[in-house]
Amino acid sequence: MKIARLLTNNMETYGFVNGNNVITKDGITSQTGIPIPQNIKDFLFDGWYDEVKPKIPKLNFTQNILDVKFLAPIPNPSKIICLAFNYKDHAKEQNLIPPDEPAIIIKPRTTLNGATSEIICPSFVSKLDYEIELALIIGKDCKNITEEQAKSAIFGYMILNDASARDIQAKDKQFTRAKGFDTFAPCGPWITTADEVPNPQNLKMLTKVNGIVRQNSSTSNMFLGVYTIVSMLSKVMTLEKGDIISTGTPAGVMLNKPDAVFLKDGDKIEMEIEGLGKLENTVKFV
Repeated sequence: MKIARLLTNNMETYGFVNGNNVITKDGITSQTGIPIPQNIKDFLFDGWYDEVKPKIPKLNFTQNILDVKFLAPIPNPSKIICLAFNYKDHAKEQNLIPPDEPAIIIKPRTTLNGATSEIICPSFVSKLDYEIELALIIGKDCKNITEEQAKSAIFGYMILNDASARDIQAKDKQFTRAKGFDTFAPCGPWITTADEVPNPQNLKMLTKVNGIVRQNSSTSNMFLGVYTIVSMLSKVMTLEKGDIISTGTPAGVMLNKPDAVFLKDGDKIEMEIEGLGKLENTVKFV
């Protein structure tokens, strides 16, 4: 199932997506009789989704997808963990060897942004870059789990653009400030539950800027796979339900390229991952 956090009639809600139609929380309650909670995290991780799931095939999706705005699916995760240099093709273009353990960056939750919202970039940033990434949502608290156990710890997947200010990154010699600006993590457009993604290591990935292809790769190019990442991170920190783990970007970003064309005001970024939908964000410098 595709589960989204939505804005409809200027009111925040959540619901399911089926093709070009959606059903919101109120519709789900009306049609099932189940009084699901207001908060999407409570719905996803406290048993309510499991209760509703058997009734999904009989739901009537009555609202057009064009009538809603997609917000960041998880509004307040305890952690957003991103990996660096985890794609073989990206590491190769940077003349690096992929690290055999996760090289991680923590992004603040204020970076989260909707699937069609503007990326707001301060005017003092001169080298704004994009990074298409497969992100996963942790579905239950876990610590010191195996790779096999990691499979059942993942609730679902989405797209995340790990936007980065490369000039700040070069100045600071680390990633936190460069990747930590508000709105620098457009994501979604929804969470696709893990049962609909039987093999997360074989998904096509595509980034376009103003219609021109910039990244064209596959999750098969990951160095550390999804389940390995979750297991290894759980040995460092407790992973909590609702945590977002973004698994790195493939080749095609502008980092360290002599002919780099960085993002500018008004640029439109489109990102697609096979089976997970599409992000369409516009850059705005302020």
